[in-house]
Amino acid sequence: MEDMSFWIYFLGLGAVAGWIANFIMRGRGVGLIGNIIVGVIGSMVGNWLFSKLNITIGLGSALAESLVVAVAGAVVLLFVVGLIRR
Repeated sequence: MEDMSFWIYFLGLGAVAGWIANFIMRGRGVGLIGNIIVGVIGSMVGNWLFSKLNITIGLGSALAESLVVAVAGAVVLLFVVGLIRR
């Protein structure tokens, strides 16, 4: 049962991170599945960037820290995709 709660947490975090990133980047919206995809890929991008730049976040909450990293990565992802689409 713990495995199922992890996936719900992971996909929920991805959906919220993707939605916030789309809002920040003033996107036209990509729907729930699109937000999950953007958020999940964004969390990987964010984790990679934060580790390469040696950035740590001390918010005291793992959920808040994960959300900040995922949103930052999703914003970078949407920015790069926007540049490629031009």
